[in-house]
Amino acid sequence: MSDEYTPRWSGEGEVRHVVLSSGNRIRYLVTGSGAPLLLMHTLRTQLDYFQRLIPLLAERFTVYAVDLPGMGWSDIRPQAVYDEPSVRRDMLDFIDRLSLKNLVLAGESMGATLALSIAAQRGEGIRSVVAVNTYDYPQGVERANALASFVVKGMRIPGVGKVISSIENEQVLSGILGGGFYDRRKLPSDFVSELIRSGKRCGYPTVETSYFRSLPSFMAARVLYGRISVPVTLVYGDHDWSKPSERESVKKLIRGSNIRILPNTGHFASLENPDEVAGAIFSTP
Repeated sequence: MSDEYTPRWSGEGEVRHVVLSSGNRIRYLVTGSGAPLLLMHTLRTQLDYFQRLIPLLAERFTVYAVDLPGMGWSDIRPQAVYDEPSVRRDMLDFIDRLSLKNLVLAGESMGATLALSIAAQRGEGIRSVVAVNTYDYPQGVERANALASFVVKGMRIPGVGKVISSIENEQVLSGILGGGFYDRRKLPSDFVSELIRSGKRCGYPTVETSYFRSLPSFMAARVLYGRISVPVTLVYGDHDWSKPSERESVKKLIRGSNIRILPNTGHFASLENPDEVAGAIFSTP
């Protein structure tokens, strides 16, 4: 069952689904009360990535956390496209279908880049953006460790990538994700097990390799940042994969943005340092 794991941590949250104009059926969680906030997760994870952050945010926001198209327990469709413009269109459609107004956009890694590109395309109805460890620079996860570099490079090779994805196990995935933590003990083992479970669905290797091959389109989304007119907070772990110069270059592209650096924190900040991430979101205008 797709919803076995999420209820263990989400309390009174409700798992729902919506079919978008693209035909993609998206799983999402809604919980809390207050102004709406949309959370978008990292590459190769799902809405459960925010399991330590959502309970904090639900005290002040109505939180909507999505499984991005094809990922987690969102449906897998043959011939679906997973480049940044396509995923952005789906998320804009999601916002419209749920009639979300005065919306705070928050995302991490790939989800952070989506939050910024969505705000760039549609300022109206967007209140502010909190972008955590944006994924908009070369190499990205390849900087995590030697294992990640080997696997990610292989994922991009046609034919080979699907084989690598299909034999992915908890040990390999833990090794890759662990390279995104300052303290890898903060990576929940049951979460890794859940990622492997959702990743065993028919067609998932195609989804995973398509996202990896589409990463250049997320880097290309930087050209949109100059259009953003709403308040933006850029949050980076001090041990994120990005270089300080890359963070500053993003800040320069977004007028009026500010940077917040989280101590003793890697790329997966919402799992490693949820209190600080929540604080950054609570501080947004």
